[in-house]
Amino acid sequence: MKAIVCKALGPPESLVYEDVPDIAPSANEVRIQVASAGVNFPDTLIIQGKYQFKGVPPFTPGAEVAGVVTAVGSKVGHIKPGDHVAALIPVGAYAEAVNAPAEVVMPLPPGMDLVMAGGFPLVFGTVIHALKQRGQLQAGETLLVLGAAGGVGLAAIQLGKLMGARVIAAASSADKLALCKAHGADDVIDYSTESLKDAMKKLTRGQGADVIFDPVGGELAQDCFSAIAWNGRFLVVGFASGTIPEVALNRLLLKGASAVGVFWGAFVAREPKLNLQNFQQLFAWVVSGELKPLISKTYALKDAGQALRDMLDRKVTGKVVLVP
Repeated sequence: MKAIVCKALGPPESLVYEDVPDIAPSANEVRIQVASAGVNFPDTLIIQGKYQFKGVPPFTPGAEVAGVVTAVGSKVGHIKPGDHVAALIPVGAYAEAVNAPAEVVMPLPPGMDLVMAGGFPLVFGTVIHALKQRGQLQAGETLLVLGAAGGVGLAAIQLGKLMGARVIAAASSADKLALCKAHGADDVIDYSTESLKDAMKKLTRGQGADVIFDPVGGELAQDCFSAIAWNGRFLVVGFASGTIPEVALNRLLLKGASAVGVFWGAFVAREPKLNLQNFQQLFAWVVSGELKPLISKTYALKDAGQALRDMLDRKVTGKVVLVP
């Protein structure tokens, strides 16, 4: 079968598209014929050796996958061949087929599109955990979303609205902000042309945001600490800018605010029942039509390097997937 292989740590252009062995699943594994594989920012870091999870070459990158079960191991009872599923794995998704541990494989609701499903679990699992368990977002509160036109940003806009919040989307261009408005943002801020701090003061009449969702990091974080409400929660989701900001603790003190880490992978391992409840809610919204995730572009499997390069160069809006 064909797969993308990282033979040496480096940039996306160093990835290789080649034949690899087609291995049968072990006793506790599920074999999935890949319909789509999500492309995520951590993938760009893993192939360079810059992520907390260290891949050891040669390996096939990709953590997010959806497809059809073709075989199951002898100890697997809750999943059968023919089932439509999604899974999250450390590596291996950028391939025509993959073996996944049965405990991380999720049956999909009937009718859920498999191409869309390949870009669903990691982003929406992270965002609902961030807003619900970590941010304690309540109906009627104000949510500020940074990097709002990216995959997690658009998901935060959509889920924030479903949870009853007023959502303010911040991004770096008019085109990106138009996309945010199309997906439910109540107000928008172009932080390439105006001060985030000043714009937030104007939009909230000086009150600030109750919850700030930040997957970007960098210099904007300092403005966020000036734009947070009394008892506000600043969600540390990631550092797509490449810079980890320093927290101005005095600003948190003055607002009675909190900086809250969001590590969804650890949450899944430590609190699987809560994670399951989150996905039951997400799937219910998808089935009802209230939640419509955006796959903005699909790439052929052989073009995985280009997909990752586009992500690094910030040319990606919404979520993108590879389709073998």
